[in-house]
Amino acid sequence: MPIKIQNDLPVKEILEEENLFVMDENRATQQDMRPLQICILNLMPKKEDTELHLLRMLSNTPIQLDVTFMRMSSHRAAHTSANHLHKFYYTFDELKERHFDGLIITGAPVEKLEYEEVDYWPELCRVFEWSKTNVFSTFHICWAAQAGLYYHYGLQKVLLKEKLFGIYDHKVNHRREPLVRGFDDYFKYPHSRYTEVPASSIHACRKLTVLAESKEAGVLLCIAHEGRQVFVFGHGEYDRYTLRDEYERDIAAGIDTALPKNYFPNDDPKEKPLLTWRAAAQEIYSNWINYYVYQATPYDIDSITSFPVEI
Repeated sequence: MPIKIQNDLPVKEILEEENLFVMDENRATQQDMRPLQICILNLMPKKEDTELHLLRMLSNTPIQLDVTFMRMSSHRAAHTSANHLHKFYYTFDELKERHFDGLIITGAPVEKLEYEEVDYWPELCRVFEWSKTNVFSTFHICWAAQAGLYYHYGLQKVLLKEKLFGIYDHKVNHRREPLVRGFDDYFKYPHSRYTEVPASSIHACRKLTVLAESKEAGVLLCIAHEGRQVFVFGHGEYDRYTLRDEYERDIAAGIDTALPKNYFPNDDPKEKPLLTWRAAAQEIYSNWINYYVYQATPYDIDSITSFPVEI
């Protein structure tokens, strides 16, 4: 089934060239069904790249999705045109009265800052609080996962000795949990970050259930409140070349960055990177949409109720 996006969203043409099922607004008006309402709070600097990455993940789910993009009004984007933002994005104040079946909050390159030092932190806290009453399931990615654990459960992040950068093996826990249904015992997933929430802190929080973790990369995937909160500390939405582009960007900026692990064949940055995580990433997004959003959300979207969040 398709994802529904605006008629003239620039990445629509790329998705169609990749033979992904995308439905524009005109065709969607002829469909006699309720699509799932999915909001994406895009905190990444290059917003169009992230739009493409996430829409690829969502486009293979068997449910029609109506996607709405949100931005932080308290932050001035330097890498995306104001015209694009005003045309395709809504502010939180414009959306706060609405209900959504699912919310995706992306990562952001601000992890070395304390949370309270991030210019849009107060506004993001409003989104976190709003998600408890107006969203059925929220999917937090990388820095947003760390920030979500800090806001909801008081878990602190720590600075790593060096950047966690590359493709890592992860072991599946709690195999009967629908989010990891269909997974092998081990699977690969990308990471790119300087901080982490220690695995010991996550395991010690009784509200959280760890579904996948790595000896090298720590916890990858955990949930709370039967999947109404999902926290993913890696970047399964990345395409084949995203880590390469990050590596080249760091080198060009004079940042002493090691090669991403388990990524370039023979650790040769001139060789084409192997795509080893796409199936697992697609499974996580599809399982989230199917089991935690579509199967569980009420048909009357305005009847979504809050859930208690105690530490």
